[in-house]
Amino acid sequence: MKLAGAAAARYPGRPDPAKAGLLLYGADAMRVALKRQEAVAALIGPEGEAEMRLVRMAAAELRRDGASLTDALRAAGFFPGPRVVLLEDAGDGAAETVGAALADWRPGDAVLVVTAGALAAKSALRRLFEDRPDTVAIGIYDDPPGREEVAALLAEAGLARVPAEATDDLMALARALDPGDFRQMVGKLGLYKRGDPAPVTPADVAACAPATLAAEIDDALNAAAEGATPRIGALVRRLEGQGTDPVAVCIAAARHFRALHQAAADPAGAAAGIARVRPPVFGPRRERMLRQAQAWPVARLEEALGLITDTDLTLRSASRAPGMAVMERTLIRLSMLNRRPGT
Repeated sequence: MKLAGAAAARYPGRPDPAKAGLLLYGADAMRVALKRQEAVAALIGPEGEAEMRLVRMAAAELRRDGASLTDALRAAGFFPGPRVVLLEDAGDGAAETVGAALADWRPGDAVLVVTAGALAAKSALRRLFEDRPDTVAIGIYDDPPGREEVAALLAEAGLARVPAEATDDLMALARALDPGDFRQMVGKLGLYKRGDPAPVTPADVAACAPATLAAEIDDALNAAAEGATPRIGALVRRLEGQGTDPVAVCIAAARHFRALHQAAADPAGAAAGIARVRPPVFGPRRERMLRQAQAWPVARLEEALGLITDTDLTLRSASRAPGMAVMERTLIRLSMLNRRPGT
């Protein structure tokens, strides 16, 4: 039986223990591994592996001893409870052996969970699991997790009170991060909020989200975007003292002002534009960048991006000018670019 869409997303968390087998396949090994981990835990429980109710096999082993798979499915466990045989890195070469093992499967045998890489529509292994009524085949693709999957991760992390605004930030992170990184971030958020009965806020999400810019660089860029010219010299001296590469500052400046340009130029408004920035920005930093985007005309932001591009070319050229001095001059020019008369 083939599952797709919402049914496929739900199934690994609540697999049917009466089914003989489950095939999880996809090009992204991390996504497949996460779904496999979820399905195995749901079938045998948190103590299943410690109680030796999980048998791991590599598909390469079947070439030497094809009967070993049937034996593993039939074997009686030392501890009572459901059992799983996990066959990893399978391909079409294992289809015949897997088919024979499933043909001999009886209720009470272990559930067979098979993982594989990308499989074509005509794959023998796929057809085997899709055509049988007592097995399930699920393709794992690069689609970001939906709200239902994110809600399940939050519940797993013990986060019950997550208002809409914080959920929106988490959904943006889910689209931007790899699945493993996102799962780790949600776990970190759960630890961060442990013992705190207050709802999750965007500031909480921002505190646990992976950093995209060093705080010191961020301070210098905010000073430039907000016209705080007198602060720039001291901030640049601090960056220089820490050994920061001026090219890294320039790249960060380009990213920052491109995000402002994207927000300011969005037909739906700066707030909608800042929500579409990738990588996403959260909490107080998002509000600050939104205010900056609203203060800059699009034409001035395009001029700023041109200035940053020229600086990048200078820094990467054979120029003997001190790199951080060149970057400091650019930040000062940026801070003065959008000053209004009388300010």
